[in-house]
Amino acid sequence: MTKATETKIDLKKLDEIIIKNKGKQGEILNILEEAQKTIEHQFLPEAALNHIAVQTGVPLSKIYNIITFYSFFNLKPQGDHTITVCRGTACHTRGSKALLDDIGMLMGGSKELEDGEPSFTTPDNKFTIRTVACFGQCALAPVVAIDEVIHSHMTVTKLQKLVAIVAKGGKN
Repeated sequence: MTKATETKIDLKKLDEIIIKNKGKQGEILNILEEAQKTIEHQFLPEAALNHIAVQTGVPLSKIYNIITFYSFFNLKPQGDHTITVCRGTACHTRGSKALLDDIGMLMGGSKELEDGEPSFTTPDNKFTIRTVACFGQCALAPVVAIDEVIHSHMTVTKLQKLVAIVAKGGKN
């Protein structure tokens, strides 16, 4: 049994979200976004998508089109903490690839990241490692965000220290 199938979905909460957004502009986007926030590990499991499709009358194929188009929707469980490595030109030339390789190896996701996966979540759901095309912080390159906090002029050593602090429950 995978983590996705073990995830408990509060159908009553989903129904409340659907009713609240019924007939509003951006109805399906709003429903999906709110639903993802209420589900443990912030993702949209198949059972939730099926329920939304049935309750809204929107074909499941259209719902999948929406969630695969927007990068902020997740089909896999996300970690408690997110490490985002910038892969823009300035960050790349200043070492972001080494940062990504190191964090991938440290977290056991080297293979997934090398295979071009946009993100990797550790088996214990503690961390999700992802990349972004550019943070727009080129003068501070290389840049890494940990739980949406930007860290500039990042080095492998600094990154390892920050990850250790966050892993122990500290603030980054």
